[in-house]
Amino acid sequence: MSNTYLWLKAIHLLGVVLFLGNIIVTGWWKVMADRTQNPQIIAFAQRQVTLTDYIFTAGGALILFIAGVANVILHHMDYSAKWLTQGFLMFVLSGIIWAVILIPTQIKQAKMASVFANTNKIPDSYWKLCTRWNVFGAIAVILPLINLYWMTFKTA
Repeated sequence: MSNTYLWLKAIHLLGVVLFLGNIIVTGWWKVMADRTQNPQIIAFAQRQVTLTDYIFTAGGALILFIAGVANVILHHMDYSAKWLTQGFLMFVLSGIIWAVILIPTQIKQAKMASVFANTNKIPDSYWKLCTRWNVFGAIAVILPLINLYWMTFKTA
């Protein structure tokens, strides 16, 4: 195995840690903040959810994508291999869910939270958005976890 392969694999794994770690921990903190029903805690958590998604989720996804694709190209891997195509598909599906549903929902919630942090009245529409975020967020977390399985237990 070449050093380039191992370095790219290490960088890819760093991206996985940032990406998966953030989506799991951020989801946990948001759900726990929402459970308090305290407008100030929720508003703070909501801002952090959006911020950490831009930094760690997007950053981790970018790192793992670039390092993974670079390894496939530079080391002439069979990109039609089931583990690779399945993994890539789940990665893309998770990204679509984040881009189309979760990020817009978070932005709406963050705007609402900046208002209700001062009024101390959380509108019902915020809680409806929470349900949407929780359902699609769970799917967007499960897909990369399945992907982790495919990448770990791939056939040689």
